[in-house]
Amino acid sequence: MKSYKEIYEIVKNTLSEYRFFHSQCVANRCVELASIYQVDKDAAKLVGIVHDMAKEMLPEEKVKYCKENHLEIDEIEKDNVGLLHGKIAADIAKKQFGFSEDLCSPIRYHTTGKEDMSLLDKILYVADMTSEDRKFENKEYIINLGNKDLDECVKYILKEGIHLRIAKNKKIHLNSVKALNFFME
Repeated sequence: MKSYKEIYEIVKNTLSEYRFFHSQCVANRCVELASIYQVDKDAAKLVGIVHDMAKEMLPEEKVKYCKENHLEIDEIEKDNVGLLHGKIAADIAKKQFGFSEDLCSPIRYHTTGKEDMSLLDKILYVADMTSEDRKFENKEYIINLGNKDLDECVKYILKEGIHLRIAKNKKIHLNSVKALNFFME
């Protein structure tokens, strides 16, 4: 596997200054949460820095990458190509950086969540919403919830995300529905 320094430089050279700052903030928040929940901090930092590395690809580039690399595009992703960035970043992380599936899963599902998330999956999911650069009304509440109860925090973020998509008359990815149902049980 490539070193963190090598990966950091590749991501830095791939993203805009704005998006790279976000990735740094997410990596830092991942380390904070990893400390609380006793997860490998190096692994958390890696998934945080890499999670959005495909975010700024153009929509047609995302679709082309998926076709060329045999990554399935579901019906919701066809309507919202932006969702593909996690799937693509995970594929790049595996092929170019040597990430294991344990490291690829959080990256792949950081936008939708999934059923039966690992601790690292949950950490990245929460860190992406609670990183230093995020600005929204109830951010402190979500940070505190994440620091106390990761499962409740993931459930809260899933609910809020689904409510927001409904309010905007947007489709909801099945992974998010399945994840919320899992956390409701």
